[in-house]
Formats: sequence, structure tokens, C-alpha cells
Amino acid sequence: MYDELTEVDIKKMQEEIEHRILVVRPQCLEDVKIARSYGDLSENFEYKEAKRQKNRNESRIRYLQRMIKTAKVVKSDHAEGSVGLFDKITLYFPEDEEEMVVKLVTTLRVNADSGLISRESPLGRAIFGRKAGETVQVEVRPGVSYPVTIRAIEPSDDDASLPISQY
Repeated sequence: MYDELTEVDIKKMQEEIEHRILVVRPQCLEDVKIARSYGDLSENFEYKEAKRQKNRNESRIRYLQRMIKTAKVVKSDHAEGSVGLFDKITLYFPEDEEEMVVKLVTTLRVNADSGLISRESPLGRAIFGRKAGETVQVEVRPGVSYPVTIRAIEPSDDDASLPISQY
């Protein structure tokens, strides 16, 4: 399994890895060293917390390195007038009689609260490559789906302003 990421995603991950190795890692090691000096490690909360933060940082570094290693690099190019990566899309949900504006992004920049949805999500897969005016069925899981109408597409490029997720 791989994630579809852009060149900008890869660059942002490399920058985060570099920051975590050169800045965060030394600070975490120093925090562990200081906490260790407080005495009995079995009841030393500061030591346990420092170790936890150090391990979390190392885990994030490994995660990002694995993402880069297994990524499929994609371009945000797409056919004129159809939904593509980084486009702002106005959707209408007829069952709820509600309209929503979303931006289609890579899995690394997802933030549903801000309307950033993954191209690999059920909604993203359903609308990707479609045109304004089309109504598509979004299959959540086998046997469960809902209709959505694409009302407008506002083309956009990957301007690198969207941060990568910290999950």
C-alpha cells in the first residue's frame, strides 16, 4: 500500500524529518538526561514523560521516512473543468438539502474540520475527475451510499500553504 503524495508533500516531510533530527531529538535527549538526574526512576514522572516524548519523536521520524519511501508521487494536473487535486469544490447533498465547500488534498494534508478531504476518501474517490453539474453516488461501504451533486469547481494549484497533518 502506498499513499499518493505530491512533490510538495515529500519536501514538507523531509523538512519535518530534518527539524526533528536536528532540533527536537537533541532537546528530547537533554530532557531525558535532566529527568534522569532527579533520582529514583521508578517514581520519576518527569523521566517517564521525557522518554515518552523522545519515543514519540522517533516514531514520527520513522513514520515520515516510511511514507516517503513508499509514496507514489502524483502531479496535481487534471483535465480542464473536472475535479482535481487542490481544487475547491462546492457540493450539494440532496438528502440533507445542504451545500458544502471542500478542497481535495492528498492524505497527508487532510483536515475534515477545515474542509480538506482526501482524494482517497470515499467522497474524494467519487468526485475526482468528475465535472460540475454531475451527481455521483458516494459509496461509504458496500450497500451504504449517498448522492452528491458537484455544483462548482474552482481550480487551484498546490501552493504549499497547507500544512501536513500531525496525526
